Amino acid sequence: MITGLAGASIWSENLNNLLPFYRDVLGLGVSVQTPGFVVLGELGLGTHSQVRGRNADPARHMVGLTTNDITADWKRLKDAGVEFVEDPTDYGNLTIATLKDPEGNLVQLFQSSGAA
Repeated sequence: MITGLAGASIWSENLNNLLPFYRDVLGLGVSVQTPGFVVLGELGLGTHSQVRGRNADPARHMVGLTTNDITADWKRLKDAGVEFVEDPTDYGNLTIATLKDPEGNLVQLFQSSGAA
């Protein structure tokens, strides 16, 4: 029986197009690094021979990252020049902000109403 998600991967023509953004701008720690592939928590980033250029359909899949202070992270990332397509928005039990990575992939920040 499937019991949950172990991770997700974002593929690029060149890993170095994405790694500095996820590691240095978003602040995700690298736990595994091999030539052409890294793991940051449960998120994998890698070079893939079938991927070229920016994501042509960025809404098809989104990575969700949890935060305990979405407003502070949103401000920090905006100040760093990150493009947001949705500023922090309260959906009742969840606040969501959506941003673009350097290749146009959408990334969502989630803060549950219980976190502050």
